[in-house]
Amino acid sequence: MSDVVVASLAPIALAVLFAFLISLGVVRAAIAYAHRRGMFDQPGQRRSHTIPTPRGGGIGIVVAVLLTLPACLLQAPSSWPLHVAITLLVATAMIALIGWWDDHSSLPVLPRFGVQILAVAFFSVALVAGGPSWLWLPLWVLGGTWSVNLHNFMDGIDGLLAQQGMFVACGFAVLAWAINQPALAGASACVAAACMGFWCYNRSPARIFMGDVGSGAIGLLLFALTAMLWRLNWPLVWPALILSSAFVTDASLTLLIRMLAGRRWYTAHREHLYQWIVRRGHTHAVSAAWYLGWNLLVAAPLAALAYGKPGMGLLACIVTYAIAALVWLFAKRRVIRRDRYKVRHVHT
Repeated sequence: MSDVVVASLAPIALAVLFAFLISLGVVRAAIAYAHRRGMFDQPGQRRSHTIPTPRGGGIGIVVAVLLTLPACLLQAPSSWPLHVAITLLVATAMIALIGWWDDHSSLPVLPRFGVQILAVAFFSVALVAGGPSWLWLPLWVLGGTWSVNLHNFMDGIDGLLAQQGMFVACGFAVLAWAINQPALAGASACVAAACMGFWCYNRSPARIFMGDVGSGAIGLLLFALTAMLWRLNWPLVWPALILSSAFVTDASLTLLIRMLAGRRWYTAHREHLYQWIVRRGHTHAVSAAWYLGWNLLVAAPLAALAYGKPGMGLLACIVTYAIAALVWLFAKRRVIRRDRYKVRHVHT
């Protein structure tokens, strides 16, 4: 590793520290703001919490990222083009603003979806320009829009999405640092630090929920970091996708099954695996621990394998998602069966 790269560590470390502190402070202020404005998620049949809880705390993650990412992405010697950094910030702000609006007063699906597509396309065009083939653009827009929504779907219990954001962003930081790209490594670490600042207030029992302002922004940021790794060294897309396997699998299979069953898949529900674990009687912390266990015991080692042996990256990714699908099917079948047994036992 060059001396220039090592010398960039100090300003990046400072930016990461600021990301954590800014997030921590803004989330604390968001709790007071939510109480004043009456922004509470009420318990209900389609929710997993039992007491009214303020929402919108994800604004802390957004503010922290917007203030610290430029200091990392524009850091020599591996700085990113200015237009890429600006479009990433603008796209993040667009997703956050429509989410913030929705947290205050519920918006129809189409306007939110339209802004999401526009934001993802705006960043993707900037990243593709002068880089990969334009033929990749439709796939990036589709993948980015799905990332925004799947992370919103997976934000349903205390600490889970913030935990995932920390894990995946830290993994991206390691991958970027390993290929001597401290600017992207620092940006990824800032996202992880911002998520940690929020997690301090969102871990079970949560004092505030993330809201759409944060969940959508995290989805956009994790997609963007994945695409940036892809642009730097395309085989890195495989370990990046492996790191996100827990959420992608749960959200995708749940959506697919709801669509095949003819249900209104776009409405709120409690059909994700993490929600079934809570419905089975486990705490939010236990449910989050299931996903952390997968990340540490399966995703991280297989991502390391995919990075260390680039020729096996695609195979490692396929194997990861195949295992994830089997685990998801087995676990969900098990918790649903136990839930039905419990209901029958109570009625008899």
